[in-house]
Amino acid sequence: MSFFKKNKITSELSQGSPEFIICGLGNPGSRYEDTRHNCGFMTVDELARREGFPLKKLKFKSLTALAVIDGVKCFIMKPSTFMNLSGDALVPAMTFYKIPPERAIVVLDDISLPVGAIRVRKSGSDGGQNGMKNIILRTGSDAFPRIKIGIGDKPHPDFPLADWVTSPFKKEEGEKLEAAIDKAVKALRLMIKGNIEKAMNDFNAKVDK
Repeated sequence: MSFFKKNKITSELSQGSPEFIICGLGNPGSRYEDTRHNCGFMTVDELARREGFPLKKLKFKSLTALAVIDGVKCFIMKPSTFMNLSGDALVPAMTFYKIPPERAIVVLDDISLPVGAIRVRKSGSDGGQNGMKNIILRTGSDAFPRIKIGIGDKPHPDFPLADWVTSPFKKEEGEKLEAAIDKAVKALRLMIKGNIEKAMNDFNAKVDK
């Protein structure tokens, strides 16, 4: 049974509605602004900067924008729910715009990838990432295409995970992070045009998950 059938959604797409949702995950507030967990926010911010649209409208517990990117209508969002409740923002947006999981692209951080690397996936498990875990729990689907941005593993096994993902990037990691975000923005352009295989071939890190 599809996500929308389970949620008893019957209305049709309205004219001019977005074809895709792009949801960058992160935590709101200046405290978390440049931390590892906020790679999703950083990516959609860079997309907005390049495309010249502001992410300022408050909707679905998020900062949002409607934009046409390479001819494709997209709804871009940065949830303000904090990471562990990302689904509380994304799911209402999907419901309102009638966007299935296959057209809701999630951008998130991944501790299993080194800084500078990204991985594009068509679907899959949450990989231990709490934002993705909540989205999958809320929808009952793991069919979300996603871009995972490497933040590097904890410095040692006993380092608390919550402290690591909310820590800032080191100065020497800056260029690698910028390169990863650049690749992620380019991958997003391919994905909304239906070229996810090319995005995977062009940008996926040559490391195992």
